[in-house]
Amino acid sequence: MSAFEFFFSFYGLVLGLSVAVLATGAARAFKHRKTVRVGWKTPLLAVFAAFDIATFWDAAWTNLGKAPYSYGMLLAGLVVAIVYFIAANLIFPEPEDQAASLDAHFEANKKPVLLLLTLANLLMLALCLSVLVGTPTFTIMAIGYGFNLALYLVLMLPAALSKRAWVFATTVGLHIAIYVVLAILSVTMPHAMAAPGTFDPPATAAPTKAD
Repeated sequence: MSAFEFFFSFYGLVLGLSVAVLATGAARAFKHRKTVRVGWKTPLLAVFAAFDIATFWDAAWTNLGKAPYSYGMLLAGLVVAIVYFIAANLIFPEPEDQAASLDAHFEANKKPVLLLLTLANLLMLALCLSVLVGTPTFTIMAIGYGFNLALYLVLMLPAALSKRAWVFATTVGLHIAIYVVLAILSVTMPHAMAAPGTFDPPATAAPTKAD
């Protein structure tokens, strides 16, 4: 097992728990749908969180695959994964919450969930840029990351801070659509989706392409 495989197995385990929490919450909501009104807001938020975690997981594999392993990177990955886990736990109510509807739980937890997801993305951006420092692709990757982060904030901050349902539906729905389009393109046009920026050690750094 390589150093990165060791890191990713630990990192993936915690992220996997976040997915398991989402799946468990969704299953519980479906099971009790006749007594607890589900609505559309919580399912939409759960779908977005699941897509965000999957995208995040892919980004870690793509951008950190050749980064030198360190205990600091392990701790940084742990912090990011825990932030995701906390966000995932807030999306669906626990049985002891005795929620009359998922919409009421959604209104109380939408803002912290989306802000936690935003924090996780900010931390991941910082981690990726830190391992790219000193490589020929740093500048172009920093610009690309900056653009992606700006788009994320433009969509997520209004969704988190606005109390209007249509704002949440529009911004989160648009971001889900972007994720779906990227997923389809990555399967149907993998070479077109390739971009420079995979980390290479400074001694052998050269522009490479990663999915």
